[in-house]
Amino acid sequence: MIWLTWRQFRTQALVAAAALAAVAVYLVYLGFRIRDDYTEVVGCQPSDCATARHAFNEAYSGQLTIISVLLLVTPSLIGTFWGAPLITRELEERTDRLVWNQSVTRTRWLATKLVFLALASVAVTGLFSLLLTWSASRYDQFIGDRFVALHFATRNVVPLGYAAFAFVLGTVIGLVMRRTLLAMALTLAVFTVVQLIVVPNVVRQHFMTPVTTTVAFDEDAMSRSDAFGINDHGAVILGYTMAGAWSLSEEAKVLNADGTPYTNQQAVACEKDRQAENMACIARQNLHFSYTYQPADRYWPFQWIELSMYLGVTLLLAAFGFWWIRHRSS
Repeated sequence: MIWLTWRQFRTQALVAAAALAAVAVYLVYLGFRIRDDYTEVVGCQPSDCATARHAFNEAYSGQLTIISVLLLVTPSLIGTFWGAPLITRELEERTDRLVWNQSVTRTRWLATKLVFLALASVAVTGLFSLLLTWSASRYDQFIGDRFVALHFATRNVVPLGYAAFAFVLGTVIGLVMRRTLLAMALTLAVFTVVQLIVVPNVVRQHFMTPVTTTVAFDEDAMSRSDAFGINDHGAVILGYTMAGAWSLSEEAKVLNADGTPYTNQQAVACEKDRQAENMACIARQNLHFSYTYQPADRYWPFQWIELSMYLGVTLLLAAFGFWWIRHRSS
């Protein structure tokens, strides 16, 4: 069975190996370039650091984004082109009647296919993730924002869970739908919704209870935010991000020490000739705002939780597939 599976799969395997080799060459080259430039950034003169950091970010953000998107879509391609046709091809060509009536039972046939090809899927995606994680490590260290959805989903261990889930999902959908094109389209749609919408926007933030804290509104807080504004209802701070954390608060009301809103009249009283004087005046007013976030030290727990979640669902899908092929498939 293993030899037969390899003969049926060898074309896809060789194509995947060639593509991975090409990506590996590029990522190794890019990784060494990033490391060379990072050395200059961390050793810059104080007067030149802002310019050097901006240039470093501009030089590599686009390239890493493109390669990260490529890794992000790799599991969906595996599910669509490896998983979905796995059984539907046999069903549409009517070879299932021959294959499943030999000495090898349909359960063993499916088990061999699933294990062999799922391991291949995980290996391809895992090596891609390992290379990208190494190549982008200095850039990620510089940016310090590992919880960003694209970064989180394309680094370290979670891509392994995506690959296993996508392949088994495609296989089970193909087993149930019995039509290759329909199974491919449905696999791509379901996996995309789960990977890009449901998990990052609905599920992930609830892996652990978020932390809510009070942050002093000072010059450091302003430097970590996108904007500060005042309207009829009081002052608000937008886009504040604690170093390395995953912010769950897009905006927050700026409050006085007694909890009342910071008003425009108070802000006018602090308008000085220089920005430093403005901030010093604001700091003396003892302002604060509420901030909800997932701390930076939860990055690895979140990685393992999400990987475990995907692998658990993958096992449930596989169990359903074995039940279906034994009792419903004919």
